Amino acid sequence: MFFSININNGVAIYQQIVRQVKFAIAEGSLQPGQLLPGGRSLSVELAINPNTVVRAYQQLQSEGVLESLRGRGMVVCQGAAKFCRQERKAIITDGLKTVLTEALHAGLSPEEIEDLVLKQLKKLGPKINTVATESPSEPAE
Repeated sequence: MFFSININNGVAIYQQIVRQVKFAIAEGSLQPGQLLPGGRSLSVELAINPNTVVRAYQQLQSEGVLESLRGRGMVVCQGAAKFCRQERKAIITDGLKTVLTEALHAGLSPEEIEDLVLKQLKKLGPKINTVATESPSEPAE
């Protein structure tokens, strides 16, 4: 699994980790019972404070997505996929609502917005990497 952190996107680093774990579970690249990277090793890999990873894992544990296996680490809970698919949809819906509201406030018509969305989807096509891939995607223009 590939984690990527963007310090400039306005989303807290721990929240980015939470989202990426949920998205990986939702798409099936993380399976129930699968062990996640340890907090220290992930913090070194991402060059972030270990407490940030611990905070993300604690949130995922409190939501019932992860559970701690004594002496082994954090694993994906049974039944987490359904919850994560719902969460993924809610996160994406919120982001779309924000962008669409901004576009409407900027004076774009619904037709212009739809045209922009369809053009971007066509541009992105199959080039987008998911949370399961090994390299970050190219930014869209």
